[in-house]
Amino acid sequence: MGDKSPKAKDKAKKQDTAGKSQKKAAASAKQKVSSTVEKKGK
Repeated sequence: MGDKSPKAKDKAKKQDTAGKSQKKAAASAKQKVSSTVEKKGK
């Protein structure tokens, strides 16, 4: 990662933010699925 230009930093920051929000969405989707499965089992 030798690219230290402001544009490269900005792009990396945006990608990191996007990755974090994607992980959050995936986690909440997983929770919804597991809670639905639990209700069906009862």
